[in-house]
Amino acid sequence: MKQAPWHRRARLALSRSLRVRLVLMFLLFALALAGIFIGGVQKALSVGWRDAARPLLMDYVDRLAAEITADTGSPPAVARAQAITERLPITVRISGPQVVWASHPDQPRPDWMADREWAANGSGEGEGRRLLQRSTADGHQIEFGLSARAWERRPRFAWFTLGALLLLTGLAYGYVRRQLRPLDAIRDGALRLGAGDFAQPIPVRHAHRPDELGQLATTINTMGRDIEQMLDAKRALLLAISHELRSPLTRARLHTELLPEDGDVRPQREALLRDLGEMSRLIADLLESERLSGRHAAVQREPTDLVALAREVITELAPRHVNAAAVRIEAAHDLPVLALDATRMRLLLRNLLDNACRHSLDAAQPPELHVRRVADGVVLEVRDFGPGVSEAQLGQLAQPFYRPDSARTRSAGGVGLGLYLCKLVAQAHGGRFEVHNAAPGLRVTVTLPGG
Repeated sequence: MKQAPWHRRARLALSRSLRVRLVLMFLLFALALAGIFIGGVQKALSVGWRDAARPLLMDYVDRLAAEITADTGSPPAVARAQAITERLPITVRISGPQVVWASHPDQPRPDWMADREWAANGSGEGEGRRLLQRSTADGHQIEFGLSARAWERRPRFAWFTLGALLLLTGLAYGYVRRQLRPLDAIRDGALRLGAGDFAQPIPVRHAHRPDELGQLATTINTMGRDIEQMLDAKRALLLAISHELRSPLTRARLHTELLPEDGDVRPQREALLRDLGEMSRLIADLLESERLSGRHAAVQREPTDLVALAREVITELAPRHVNAAAVRIEAAHDLPVLALDATRMRLLLRNLLDNACRHSLDAAQPPELHVRRVADGVVLEVRDFGPGVSEAQLGQLAQPFYRPDSARTRSAGGVGLGLYLCKLVAQAHGGRFEVHNAAPGLRVTVTLPGG
């Protein structure tokens, strides 16, 4: 399978990760806050800053120019200018009729030196005179500037700032991850509750003083206990009703069998026996479903030949379905002998094959049973060629007492427990149960682990 590009994976992770979004939000908020604060401070300090700094800077430039031209009758002294540039991080350019010299000839003249906002010096020596330029009596121009040495530490400072920012981001992510770690426990706990596992509650961090996530975990635990109690009560009620119904059903069947088998009473007698038999099977299925859906489902494992078991089930179904004998079995030759509960597997095969035969009466092909070996065990696949169901109903077929309103209705037989029992049997063996549309018909797949 081709892997998605990194930018798509990153975008997907960003859209699904609350931690990353929170860290990015805090980081952007911090950067925006710092930018607004620095910009506001700069703007506030710039008001009147140039007026306050101009006389100080002009006086300092005058003193440097005077040091270079100590003797008024001589041109500017290059040696003195060079001594100043060695002592201070500045540049000096001298241009005139006798001396043309630059302390840093490889450094271009920055444009900001000629900024017109710094032009007027306010000292009465000429309105057009530039702040960092001075003229001597003999016609020389002395221009001062900042040396590149003053900015040599800027890259190191930038890298230090970037490293500090990344470190703070990592610390923020670790802190947010630690604070949101209970969400992982809440998610796992919700999945356990959805699967019917109420034994392990969600751990609550700082149970004596829980935060919002701790309160949420406590609420979900309380909800899980309430659901478990309701399910236990429902299961106990269903088991009690089923057990209580067995005795009157047995007596009713016994009285019905004592009726004469000839005359006008025979059709009513046989119809009553069929109804009583169906009620008895329904009660048996209800009891079996409650046993299998319990937390401690008892599975009696023994070496089981699935193909032989399937042939026995087909023989049992032959009197009920005219197409049962035509069921085609395709089995691999290297099938392992699995340790399974033969009684429950017989129930699974009987329900799957009965369901397939019942809905393939008018189909062009009889049902099929495929048994093949896979890496993690054995796969049973029952395929019919009937009308099938819609995609919207497909996910509900294995729900108890669910019957779609198409061809698979009560008139076609069944009360909606067959596929539900098959799913419970597969799960009790640690396997998987899946239903797919086969167009036409349905394909039911049961994967049984080999361990």
